[in-house]
Amino acid sequence: MLLRFGVRKVVVVTSPSAVEECFTKTNDVVLANRPQLLQAKHLNYNYTSMGAAPYGALWHALRRVAATELLSAKRLDTTTYLREHEVKLMCRRILKDSLHKVDFKSWFRDLTNNITTMAIIGKRYYGDEIDIGDLKQALEFREMMEEYFKLMHTQTLGDFIPVIRWIGFDGVEKKMIDTMKRVNEFLDEVIVERRHIGSPESGITVDKLLALQEGEPELYTNEIIKGFILIMLIAGTETPYLTLEWSMSLLFNNPNAMETIKNEIHTHVGFDRLLQESDLGKLNYLQNMVNESLRLYPTLPLLLPREASDNITIGGYLVPRGTMLMINAWAIQRDPILWDEPDKFMPERFDNRDDDKYKLLAFSVGRRGCPGTNLGYRIIGLTLGTLIQAFECEKIGVEEIDMAAFYGLSMAKLKPLQAICTPRLNMIAHIK
Repeated sequence: MLLRFGVRKVVVVTSPSAVEECFTKTNDVVLANRPQLLQAKHLNYNYTSMGAAPYGALWHALRRVAATELLSAKRLDTTTYLREHEVKLMCRRILKDSLHKVDFKSWFRDLTNNITTMAIIGKRYYGDEIDIGDLKQALEFREMMEEYFKLMHTQTLGDFIPVIRWIGFDGVEKKMIDTMKRVNEFLDEVIVERRHIGSPESGITVDKLLALQEGEPELYTNEIIKGFILIMLIAGTETPYLTLEWSMSLLFNNPNAMETIKNEIHTHVGFDRLLQESDLGKLNYLQNMVNESLRLYPTLPLLLPREASDNITIGGYLVPRGTMLMINAWAIQRDPILWDEPDKFMPERFDNRDDDKYKLLAFSVGRRGCPGTNLGYRIIGLTLGTLIQAFECEKIGVEEIDMAAFYGLSMAKLKPLQAICTPRLNMIAHIK
């Protein structure tokens, strides 16, 4: 489907065959660029972060570092303890609040933020486990990142109608510049601090990048390092916590699935210790449930856009250079031709499936596909599995959980999920 967003041409793709055609052979290279939008310029260090950099030598270098140094399976294995510890801390906080309503949205948001900032910076900025001396900095960080994410989700009319940008009609560009000054000052402080107290053996991302900077200072400039920090903060927080909230909502509306996961954990892990990441490979139904949640409620219903760097042909139609490409993951993942009973929650549909590369698109596809897919599955699986193992969770009232969505760049639940979580008596000692 061809649309026009002001002066920009936009092609929307809604079939796996067209997606495959877009991201195989030469087309994948042509569609490996992101549109040069204001967010990419002002919030991504002038198109130099991994998420916004044009396809070329810089992007290849950044992607290589992410895949081999920061997000490889070996690297993730060395930081397993960190994620398990943060999930345990979340369970302790829920335990203290177990007689009251649990606001899953805030719990999951705090968890994924702490997992990400502990891995990248070596500090947590959410929850109760913050040193009193760092509280002011934590509050400033939360406020700063909230504003940053708000601007990331703001579509600026000036990207599509240039005259609006020229006259500064909506003031969004100025807000981006002002917010980025705060972000930049904060990240400068992080680099100075880690350069003073950090160590390449710490496992902290900034320390690793600073060590690489010593060997290749022309590539690993401070701006490149700050861009890495930002893109990992963005990717490592929002998608996991939104998926966790959708997944728990689906489980409350499908209690048989919750019971199946509990029985699977009982069989393969037991209740004499907390679930570990190394157990996830044995929990097939849990993994299927995560995939089904991602299918029904993709956090990016329209994947992040690409831009054609040359004229190409898709589905027999000419797509001119400069056209923005958008993939409608929501439509593909609920297409009745591709999925039996597409609107029904059926985790078992993923048993023995190996043909979903262009049908399940939650982590995107092609050269610009998310390099943190493995990490995302680890965080989501570990968190859900541990919650089900450690608590008896019940929804409030008899009505089904409202699954209405708030649509923006990301798709969030319109009404935050709340429930009552009662600790299983034989698990309390393991949580404490």
